[in-house]
Amino acid sequence: MPKYLVIVESPAKATTIKKFLGKNYEVVASNGHVRDFPKSQMGIDFENDFEPKYITIRGKGELLAKLRREVKKADKVYLATDPDREGEAISWHLCNALKLDQKEHSRITFNEITKTAVKASLKQAREIDMHMVDSQQARRMIDRMVGYSISPLLWVKVKRGLSAGRVQSVALRLICDREEEINAFIPEEYWSLDAVLKVSKEKKPLVAKFYGDKNGKIAIKNQEQVEEILKAVEQSNFVISDIKKGERTKKAPLPFTTSTLQQEASKALNFATQKTMRIAQQLYEGIAIKGHGTVGLISYLRTDSTRVSEEADAMAREFIAENYGDKYLAGTVAEKGGKKKIQDAHEAIRPTYVELTPTVVKEELSRDQFRLYQLIWKRFVASRMSSAKYETTSIKIDAGAYRFTSASSKIVFEGFRSVYAAEDDKDEKTVMHKSISMESELSLQEMQPLQHFTQPPAHFTEASLVKTLEELGIGRPSTYAPTISTIIARRYIAKENKNLYMTEIGEVVNGIMKESFSSIVDFNFTANLEALLDGVEDGSIAWKTVVRNFYPDLKEAVDIAQEELEKIEICDEVTDVICEQCGRNMVIKYGPHGKFLACPGFPECRNTKTYLEKIGVACPKCGKDVVIRKTKKGRRYYGCEDNPECDFMTWQKPSTEKCPECGGVLVEKGSKLVCLDNNCGFVKTKENKD
Repeated sequence: MPKYLVIVESPAKATTIKKFLGKNYEVVASNGHVRDFPKSQMGIDFENDFEPKYITIRGKGELLAKLRREVKKADKVYLATDPDREGEAISWHLCNALKLDQKEHSRITFNEITKTAVKASLKQAREIDMHMVDSQQARRMIDRMVGYSISPLLWVKVKRGLSAGRVQSVALRLICDREEEINAFIPEEYWSLDAVLKVSKEKKPLVAKFYGDKNGKIAIKNQEQVEEILKAVEQSNFVISDIKKGERTKKAPLPFTTSTLQQEASKALNFATQKTMRIAQQLYEGIAIKGHGTVGLISYLRTDSTRVSEEADAMAREFIAENYGDKYLAGTVAEKGGKKKIQDAHEAIRPTYVELTPTVVKEELSRDQFRLYQLIWKRFVASRMSSAKYETTSIKIDAGAYRFTSASSKIVFEGFRSVYAAEDDKDEKTVMHKSISMESELSLQEMQPLQHFTQPPAHFTEASLVKTLEELGIGRPSTYAPTISTIIARRYIAKENKNLYMTEIGEVVNGIMKESFSSIVDFNFTANLEALLDGVEDGSIAWKTVVRNFYPDLKEAVDIAQEELEKIEICDEVTDVICEQCGRNMVIKYGPHGKFLACPGFPECRNTKTYLEKIGVACPKCGKDVVIRKTKKGRRYYGCEDNPECDFMTWQKPSTEKCPECGGVLVEKGSKLVCLDNNCGFVKTKENKD
């Protein structure tokens, strides 16, 4: 009987697949990549047309020896790594390391780890797709060039241990740009005005919002406007001028892609992107389910596609008809449009067996596995269901020259919402007035004026950053989680209550990247590079053409920056703070969290202290100095040096000037000085000291 060897990446995947195949199949794991560039050098032969220099990854020698022994015993070897560029590259490296024939039809792929899918893939074995491999080689080589060329410059300019990256530096710039936008934002006053009206034959009052007049919408900008409108409407009768009743539908959501899963898991489950991917990987590779054996519960987790196979679609429709009824079945389900990306070849993320409901598998899953599986299962089932239907009522109410409006809706058919409602789609409950008509009499109970101020753009969260990266075409599903994890680990950004904030070290690195390597952090440039890599994969562009065109510009930028950096002598700034252990003047140094005070007598004297940088402004509460402080996670703010005795703090830098109108604190927001008291609202342009 012939012997077959199947090589996958992970032991968990190997265990699951082994149970699907017969005794004449041996399934082993490579534990990811077995070859890579050396860590100690660039690993690219520039003199020999950018030939990569691959070596066996340290610690993988023994594993490769074991794999070679297994290969010798086998009559046929199948390479079953993941169905994407990375997986194709791992198979190619295994081919080289194990001296397999690349022309052999030994490559198999499956979108889900089920018995049917795995056995079907064995009948469709193919050659390794070198276009996919070359696309991954080009990406890896360009990322290596960027990282190994620019990171040493950051060590010289700032401190050792920092890094730059093609995608991470763009993500960092996005967060920094948003932070600058927030800091420069000037709040503007506006008002809302609601009329609470008693309706004849109705117990509950009707709340109508100020709209404007018969000519159109009017924005209320100040209290004077409010008082003028109040004076007019309180002396007028409120009369219904128009009622429109109608219906609206809300379409079912599309099934998850990698990025939409990361976004929704962040909003609904408070999962970091890395956690989402880790748990999804576990669900994909296989879980032991009572009565079913070890099963891969979801399809492949790295995908840009919303497409679903005919078999999976039929399976879901049969389940819905049986459990909810035919009226809950959707017609033709649309797919997300747009340019085809590399991972669009896969299906959307979905359960492999829809009959394995979250309730059925709950006992075998950890709490987090259950919550993520439930999210994926519900979203997929909902995507095959009919639209939700609402009954809507829109009312126009006139009071003298002014107009108020009221809108309400009531769900009349749940449709997909009987299974799933996204965090952003949870509708507010509105009061329906069933008996209201044109003849209904209205009487004013009270007016509710309310002052508001416009809000700055929201800080990025992991979810919104992933969404923006995807919209800009930067990176790929597999890169989002490690990119965000890297910039957090490097302390370029801090994460507090889901929000991402710049740290001082992040600002420094971003400034260097924007000044010296503007093309690397240019959004269009990075997105265009992704398009070129897609071209390599579909065979329309040679991978070395992409690399040859990229490297000269990078080298020129590095050479210029290197020359400029050599002229900069980075000296420790001496302070007037005396080291209490040896009497020397302490100096300012950079650490992982930013600046700190250290004794220049190191290593004889190892004394260090927190560095509190004074900004030349007196605390408005106690008169002591305001200093730059940082939260535990590295976000910068301004507070009194006498903290915690004095609790003054602000996120924006205070000015030496006082507010001329209320005597309060003015803070810097871009080119403006703004009163810290929103109720004052004083704003002035900063004087140019030059």
